[in-house]
Amino acid sequence: MIDLHCHMLPGIDDGAPDLATALEMARIAVADGITVTACTPHIYPGLYENTATGIRAAIVKLQQELDNAGIALRLVEGADVHLTPDLLRDLRADRIPCLNGTRYMLLEPPHHVAPPRLEQQVFGLIANGYVPLITHPERLTWIEDHYPMFLRLAKSGAWLQVTAGALTGRFGKRPRYWAQRLLDEGPVHIIASDAHSVHRRAPLMAEARAVAARQVGEKEAWAMVRDRPAALLRNQSASGLEPERRPASRGGATGWLQRLLPWRG
Repeated sequence: MIDLHCHMLPGIDDGAPDLATALEMARIAVADGITVTACTPHIYPGLYENTATGIRAAIVKLQQELDNAGIALRLVEGADVHLTPDLLRDLRADRIPCLNGTRYMLLEPPHHVAPPRLEQQVFGLIANGYVPLITHPERLTWIEDHYPMFLRLAKSGAWLQVTAGALTGRFGKRPRYWAQRLLDEGPVHIIASDAHSVHRRAPLMAEARAVAARQVGEKEAWAMVRDRPAALLRNQSASGLEPERRPASRGGATGWLQRLLPWRG
């Protein structure tokens, strides 16, 4: 499996605080079946002032530590990028790294407030040759009122990523509901760990892949954790890599209500 979203680099954001934690996270990932991890620290002006140069240097250092420790995990670059007015300029100037130097980049919307121009900014990135991979929409507190927008974004060329722990219930009933619904309707391209630690936010994906397989089938479940991420890291065109779209009404209103009631109860 390939994990495209992991905060493993020690001491540069709210992920692994030190090398010992980073090494243990890597061991957990390998034991779970992960062979490649994208190190994606936050780039959040005013809070996490990371740059492409610093991230790359940290990856080289951590990869050497993994190799010395005999941990068979390959690291590639990336960043968990927040919306800023200068985002496109910083991408072009290589101040913000895309995933493995490709056209694909992680884009993290604010958790608690819907940004007023998210759709326009995403379309702007796509028009300039980038493919935004929007991280964990199922965990956003405002998804209820903006769910159709995420369907539009996926249809228009953005990719969506759900967190493995959301599918397995580690974030609670509400994120699990939205993760399952996104999978059911077909706009989800990637499952990733978004790991930050060795305990509650560990780099685990195998259980979520099994959960997804029961919902969308083995082929698509493997596509979300292996085949599609591998194609992404090779910078293949997004055309032809899209998940199968399914009608929003699949399962009927009664089915959705039955799934919604336990969350709201």
